[in-house]
Amino acid sequence: MKQNNSLSSKVTIRQRFAGWLVHIFTASGAYVGILSLYAIYQNKYLTALWLMGIAIVIDAVDGLFARAIQIKLAVPRIDGALLDNIVDFFNYTIVPAFFLLVTELVPPDWRFFAVIIIVFSSAYQFTQVDAKTSDHFFKGFPSYWNIVVFYLFFWQMSQWTNLIILSVLAILSFVPIKYVYPSRLDYLAETNLPRLAMLVATICWGIATGALLWIYPASNHVLVSISMGYMILYAGISLYRTWTPLLIKN
Repeated sequence: MKQNNSLSSKVTIRQRFAGWLVHIFTASGAYVGILSLYAIYQNKYLTALWLMGIAIVIDAVDGLFARAIQIKLAVPRIDGALLDNIVDFFNYTIVPAFFLLVTELVPPDWRFFAVIIIVFSSAYQFTQVDAKTSDHFFKGFPSYWNIVVFYLFFWQMSQWTNLIILSVLAILSFVPIKYVYPSRLDYLAETNLPRLAMLVATICWGIATGALLWIYPASNHVLVSISMGYMILYAGISLYRTWTPLLIKN
């Protein structure tokens, strides 16, 4: 404790200010989530999906900022991980659950069932002690429900097909498969080149998926191929690293 107090006393005012800015940035994701709910309530579904995308971007980069400034030292009285989890549960679970409740993506009589399985499976996934493994992977399907509802909205499949997909993903939340954590690629590979390639692929996926949303209801085969190709790559690498994990460095 004395050592932590000593380190905290050496933090500059600039570092503390930067730390608070990062926490505010993380918390802003919840405000974006509120705007998403409001857009869904107004039946502005494309706007809601754009806002969900903004929330994903905030979540993707806030951890990088936090680690860069050593936020636990800069603002020791705030639990950044807890704040991040609260905002993520809201944006990745509650907002897309409401999206499913309001839209016609699943059969009308099964909408509450869809919401229940999403919320309960996510509650389990978020509260596991090792929800994020020591080698920086998610354990179990990582509640990417906002991404799921985008694809269900874009694909325009049957309501029953959508319900089956949602049910399978909810079950996968309880299956201890490791899923790639796109912003923490330390144990993805032994060298930097595959990690950089995965990062670039993730960025390309984001751009392609955003472009698909921009041109909706039109489509583009190249953009669809990039978006879906990344999903296949993500699933393949996740399964591979589940079965053949790298040794954790001491």
